[in-house]
Amino acid sequence: MADPNNRYSFWTKYKRFATTEILLYVIMIVGIILGIIIFS
Repeated sequence: MADPNNRYSFWTKYKRFATTEILLYVIMIVGIILGIIIFS
């Protein structure tokens, strides 16, 4: 019971950090795709 509660509290605590990290990954992927289109 303690382990899932720990994970849930960790997720709620770092939810904003996780969402910003996902946004950074999306921006990186879009940048790579745009770079491939420009250089090709």
